[in-house]
Amino acid sequence: MPTTYDPKAAEQKWYPYWMEGGFFRAGQRPDAKPYTIVIPPPNVTGMLHIGHALDFTLQDILIRTKRMQGYDTLWLPGTDHAGIATQTKVEQKLRAQNISRYDLGREKFLEQVWAWKDQYAATIHEQWAKMGLSLDYSRERFTLDEGLSKAVREVFVKLYEKGLIYRGKRIINWDPAARTALSDIEVEYKEVNGHLYHLRYPLKDGSGFITVATTRPETMLGDTAVAVHPEDERYKDMIGKTLILPIVGREIPVIADEYVDKEFGSGAVKITPAHDPNDFEVGQRHNLPQIVVMDESGTMNSEAGPYQGQDRSECRKNITADLKEQGVLISTEDHVHQVGHSERSGAVVEPYLSTQWFVAMQPLAEAAIKAQKDGTGVNFVPERFEKIYLHWIENVRDWCISRQLWWGHRIPAWYSESTGEMVVARDEEEARRISGLSDLKQDEDVLDTWFSSGLWPFSTLGWPDDSEDMKRYYPTDVLVTGYDIIYFWVARMIFTALEFTGEKPFSDVLIHGLVRDAEGRKMSKSLGNGVDPLEVIEKYGADAMRYMISTGSTPGQDLRFRWEKVEQARNFANKIWNASRFALMNLEGVTFEDIDVSGKLGTADRWILHRLNETSRDISRLINAYDFGETGRLLYNFIWDDLCDWYIEFAKLSLYGSDEAAKRSTQSVLAYVLDRTMRLIHPFMPFISEEIWQHLPHQGETITLAAWPEYDAALENPDAVAEMNLLMDMIRAVRNIRAEVNVPMSKKVELIVKAGSQETLAIIERNNAYISRFANTSSFEAGLNPEAPEKVMSAVVTGAELLLPLSGLIDIEQEIARLEKEVQILNSEVERVDKKLGNPGFVNKAPAKVIEEERAKQADYSAKREKVLARIAELRG
Repeated sequence: MPTTYDPKAAEQKWYPYWMEGGFFRAGQRPDAKPYTIVIPPPNVTGMLHIGHALDFTLQDILIRTKRMQGYDTLWLPGTDHAGIATQTKVEQKLRAQNISRYDLGREKFLEQVWAWKDQYAATIHEQWAKMGLSLDYSRERFTLDEGLSKAVREVFVKLYEKGLIYRGKRIINWDPAARTALSDIEVEYKEVNGHLYHLRYPLKDGSGFITVATTRPETMLGDTAVAVHPEDERYKDMIGKTLILPIVGREIPVIADEYVDKEFGSGAVKITPAHDPNDFEVGQRHNLPQIVVMDESGTMNSEAGPYQGQDRSECRKNITADLKEQGVLISTEDHVHQVGHSERSGAVVEPYLSTQWFVAMQPLAEAAIKAQKDGTGVNFVPERFEKIYLHWIENVRDWCISRQLWWGHRIPAWYSESTGEMVVARDEEEARRISGLSDLKQDEDVLDTWFSSGLWPFSTLGWPDDSEDMKRYYPTDVLVTGYDIIYFWVARMIFTALEFTGEKPFSDVLIHGLVRDAEGRKMSKSLGNGVDPLEVIEKYGADAMRYMISTGSTPGQDLRFRWEKVEQARNFANKIWNASRFALMNLEGVTFEDIDVSGKLGTADRWILHRLNETSRDISRLINAYDFGETGRLLYNFIWDDLCDWYIEFAKLSLYGSDEAAKRSTQSVLAYVLDRTMRLIHPFMPFISEEIWQHLPHQGETITLAAWPEYDAALENPDAVAEMNLLMDMIRAVRNIRAEVNVPMSKKVELIVKAGSQETLAIIERNNAYISRFANTSSFEAGLNPEAPEKVMSAVVTGAELLLPLSGLIDIEQEIARLEKEVQILNSEVERVDKKLGNPGFVNKAPAKVIEEERAKQADYSAKREKVLARIAELRG
């Protein structure tokens, strides 16, 4: 092995090897239990960001672990056509060349978008490879491929036939720049400094006026009523009367509706059914006209009277001036409010009355709500996100699914050019057969991206066909995603799966947070604080990036990206490499068949096997619980502290010693532990673990298929743990004394150990070689009551007292001061335990085991304190 770890070399070597070997392909273990994850498909709009890296790494950890545990794993990759997002990107590219999509026409424009898709799908592939993702590319899907398109058409037709898809005129989010309807997720609300305009609408009979307030005076041109609360005493005599709408002179009624908050403002609200969602509902209840005053580009139309042809913002300025001149505008006040903007074009979103296609959501939501409440629904991790999901689905509104775009799934509806008759069908041939008409033209609109991605868990497996993959791998096991798309994607997958497969699409939903910058800010282009995962990999390697982002937070919590944390992860990889390199230098000639950990072993050997076994058990449990942060901590502590800092150092005595039997047993343990350690770290750090494992004595082609280290009761050894803890405490104590008096480790010291029992003495004598080596003693004596000079430095550990003759090394007064500080610490510990055990509430309620542990601590602290006090008395002499 090279002296230093080269991440690039390992990454370039092993990913092609894994691909050529087909190790990630599902279906190679027909008798094994399946375990399935379908990747949340990234949009083909550009490069993957660090949030994708977190999402995909967590999935890869789960898949690699389950593959090693013997499951038939399927991690299905794919990408999303991302309708408006991708179309906007391509239109921007064309605009730079002074070309619009209309110049090209639909067919030629779509050729441009497919070329874009091919380019960025290839880029995403490269990024997946760089991250080391163990995807089954043989099953890769795209939301516009033929199989998924078939599923989309099937769902649309079946929902239409059940009356759950309909075409109607409703208020939707409209992007006047892109000229399309938008989904809620495509609307970003920003705080805007605007104005609140107070307007006076006169009564036709001349008896007075009603004051209304608006932030958008240009929409008053579409007012068809003014509403007041039915119980508002101020207006009870005005209900039913007629107002004259300023500027256009239209007569509009005063209506009563409980929607109005009589305590807010004047208690009167202008109603514009074609330009406000709440007003639309009021208008429906009162059968009010719906007057659209602007066209699809946000330009005022013929209904706007004198303002026809003006942009809506220009109209606002002009109408405000005119209203002021006519005495209608009473006052204007500054007003900060939330305004919706198109996520893609940046334009201010217009609530707009438009004929669109909708899904009636309530009947679909009911099944999802029932499943969640009767315990058969999806398990949310963390659990708190279930409330967010339920709140949305219990208050769901009908979903506008049509988009005025060219890139996407065309709506499977056809219209007769001669009769205007509409028919919904799976294809044009079926439409002709059903309608008996030949002059059919397909609907120009496409479906919302979320319509196809909502079918992703089952459409990717071959539904609606009765495919083998659908039978074997559905329902899937877990969905890993961010909390920001629970409403828009997770909920839609659940209700469509329940409707069309009769089963939930996945057992668990693991919700992770966002990756933020070091200051906790959301990453964005405007702040320039985004992080490119490829830059991180280039600088520190894929393993360091994967380890840092996957273990840096608890489920559901945001992660702060810090470069120094990636550097620490790189240092951890280097530590693993250096320890493994040392081990391999001392395993020359050892074969896989030579490895035997069942024979006579030393204390350190038995201890490290116990710790490995304990760590394997805990890591398996934590990964099953999706607690990757705690998993990372355990791995780090075991590898850095137990294996590298203690066991490998202890192993050197046997490896460099003259006892051949001890050397062989230590080699076996070292090879066994390192092999299992690489398997445990593999899901997190796949490249370095494969590189090291291939150098170790092993069986099999790749670590990706090596068996996961399972708990083995035969490796439990609490006696070895107790012995090793004593040795480590003693060595640490001597090193601490050296540090306090600035005695370097290179200088030998005398050590006398007073054992508290014959059993402790036997342990010390059995392991005196370790103590002498790592305490670096010139002489070492242990006994139940050994003779010691009057002037010594001392330390107390559980079961023993360590004495280091001063021999001019220290100042006695300083040593007394140090021991007095130690007494203070022990006093506080004794006081804390005494208080706990003196509390009847604790003693009566705590489990017997916990009380027993506290009493053992009480005895231990008290004994240590007595010894330290005795030593102070001796020094004072």
